[in-house]
Amino acid sequence: MYKQLLVVSVLAIFSSCTGNKSEHSTDGESGATKKSEVHYSQEKHLQNVKQLTFGGDNAEAYFSFDDSKLVFQLKNPEIGIDCDQIYVLDYNNHDMNESMPPMVSTGFGRTTCSYFMPGDTTVIYASTHLGDVNCPAEPKKREDGAYVWPIYPDFDIFVADLNGNITQQLTHEPGYDAEATVSAQGDKIVFTSDRTGDLELYTMDIDGSNVNQVTFGLGYDGGAFFSPDGTKLIFRSSRPTTEEDIKEYKDLLAVGLVKPTEMELFICNVDGSELTQITNLGQANWAPFFHPSGKKVLFSSNHASEKGFPFNLFMVDIDTKEVEQITFDGVFDAFPMFSYDGKKLIFSSNRNNGGTRATNLFIADWVE
Repeated sequence: MYKQLLVVSVLAIFSSCTGNKSEHSTDGESGATKKSEVHYSQEKHLQNVKQLTFGGDNAEAYFSFDDSKLVFQLKNPEIGIDCDQIYVLDYNNHDMNESMPPMVSTGFGRTTCSYFMPGDTTVIYASTHLGDVNCPAEPKKREDGAYVWPIYPDFDIFVADLNGNITQQLTHEPGYDAEATVSAQGDKIVFTSDRTGDLELYTMDIDGSNVNQVTFGLGYDGGAFFSPDGTKLIFRSSRPTTEEDIKEYKDLLAVGLVKPTEMELFICNVDGSELTQITNLGQANWAPFFHPSGKKVLFSSNHASEKGFPFNLFMVDIDTKEVEQITFDGVFDAFPMFSYDGKKLIFSSNRNNGGTRATNLFIADWVE
């Protein structure tokens, strides 16, 4: 949740570093040579890269169980979408240069963190619309200069059909409930909630029953996904350890804010046992997703960046902790998801945006 706000912040600060470059130009800090406007030559794991969206902030795109569709969130004030809403795209048959795909959220409040449910006839997403039909205000610039994400207490998790009708509300607790994703087996949902006073992971059955708390450590545990076999969870966490950091985290959370500039990746069993930190890279390591083998994890990171950007996709081996760089954009790549058959990768990027702040969706064939 609110991972997309990081996109906006990065772009607002560093938009002057973007821009169209010739086919074989060098791309700034990364030193990457472009193969085309949408594919860098170093990106050996990606082939047939295709741009799917063309303007605005498009993020958190996830495949349907049959791999034929994508559900994603979009904000684009230029076409009247002032607050993130959820859309379903038949990416093989719909050209977003020509028309918009159907909206499946209500059009009210802020929505985020969508995912297909088993059967591909419904999706889940988080929305603030029950608290206020208007778009919630984003945090004002802080005097201390800290970059923060808001944790809106009006967020709850809903199920909607592909016509945009809400068919079920899955969470009813006061406070923040969001960041829901579904296991490949279609039996479990993992999500983040502050119902205990801290931001922890929870699982529930696909119908919203049998809620179990998974994590218990102080800090923001979020952005969780299941392993392909449904037995493990990967997530990112900002876990303060010093007295000063703990105080800052608690003070910010008390006013509905978190600071996401230091995050590492953790893995655990679905019940929370065998919790293991798998990165210790520094800076922001987030948006993780399991490789189809279940033995590696793709994620977005700025750990190799001196100025806080660019963010690129990396892959870490869970056992050896070896890290490989996957993408080579000059500003921002994030939100990777493999198709269920393991053949395709969807991700968000600032590449090929004509020097604007647009974040678009790209799909590629995955090559081992």
